Amino acid sequence: QVQLAESGGGLVQAGESLRLSCAASEVAFNRRGMGWFRQAPGKEREFVAAVAAVLWGGGYTTYTDSVKGRFTITRDIAKNTVYLLMNSLKPEDTAVYYCAVGRWAAISRTRQDYEHWGQGTQVTVSS
Repeated sequence: QVQLAESGGGLVQAGESLRLSCAASEVAFNRRGMGWFRQAPGKEREFVAAVAAVLWGGGYTTYTDSVKGRFTITRDIAKNTVYLLMNSLKPEDTAVYYCAVGRWAAISRTRQDYEHWGQGTQVTVSS
């Protein structure tokens, strides 16, 4: 059972930055795509960003339109960790952020393509 440990959430003002981290318990995660999703109160969990396994497309990334140019997803193979750097944060970015391990190496924006989830970390952006 893969375990994911998320950290880095917090309360910031609009325009500031945060970096979320997600450490996986197994090296095998390096052969899977990884993603970040978020869920705001009263809303469904939505896709934020994903990175493919390095062996698939050299670590290709994709983002939802609302965060393009502001968020960056990266992964550190040696540390079994994926990061989400969030710049120029907006109040509408407020949500619980979840990292997830994909079912395969390819990139995906679909929740059903992920099989292991972290516990979530709260990000709150004040105006």
